[in-house]
Amino acid sequence: MRELSGLGPKSRQRLGQVLRQAKGTISVAEASDILQLSRAQTARLLARWQEQGWLSRVRRGLYVPVPLESPSAEVALEDPWIAAERLFTPCYIGGWSAQEHWGLTEQIFRSVLVVTTRRPRERKPTIKGTAFVLKTVKPEAFFGTQAVWRGRVKVLVSDPTRTVLDVMNAPAMAGGIRPGVDVLRHYLASDACDLDRLITYAVRRDNGAVFKRLGFLMERIAPAEVGTIDACRKHVTQGNTKLDPDLPAERLVTRWRLWVPTRWAEGVPGD
Repeated sequence: MRELSGLGPKSRQRLGQVLRQAKGTISVAEASDILQLSRAQTARLLARWQEQGWLSRVRRGLYVPVPLESPSAEVALEDPWIAAERLFTPCYIGGWSAQEHWGLTEQIFRSVLVVTTRRPRERKPTIKGTAFVLKTVKPEAFFGTQAVWRGRVKVLVSDPTRTVLDVMNAPAMAGGIRPGVDVLRHYLASDACDLDRLITYAVRRDNGAVFKRLGFLMERIAPAEVGTIDACRKHVTQGNTKLDPDLPAERLVTRWRLWVPTRWAEGVPGD
């Protein structure tokens, strides 16, 4: 068992107050407001509770409670989404993490994908045993999110349409174009499918590669959606794009200005 230092009555009362009112994680700013102490006083208090084994430090100025039954102060994050909201805001949960949330994939991913307007030094940090993958977007590309409640904390996640848009923009956000096709299929079959909104989002995202990939795939897996395919054709830009930047591409589909692997030229593998 880990060693816990005793708390005096006042410190115990303050710790209990913070634990009851904090939302998932405990920041200096939040604890300062709860305790009505200066931030400097609060920072010292939180650091002392960490040394005593009651809190575990996530990063400078951010802590999580340590359960009494935990044998170590090195605890895992109870809810990585809440930690992401505190660590990387402004941000939203996206890519494969959003796909799992909306039921757009059957794959299980071990890392949490976070889209942020920040430019972090480390793109794949591991924090308290949780692996995060960070993608940066410009502030004007930060849209198409939905707030979800995680306990008492509101966290932004890409809505189903934005989740598909992100895959068309960067297939790696689904783990590659093949699982990305599965995401698109699930979306087309779901109640959340809104192809007019998808085109609107794509226009706002203003990346020609999105229309090339989406149009090419829609022709092959949903050819009856003529309106969506035609809308993609109208927005095809000059220059050639790869279907998946991480795959070799030997064939150019001139209709879509899209380089694809040979096996994709006539259809979607596995169909």
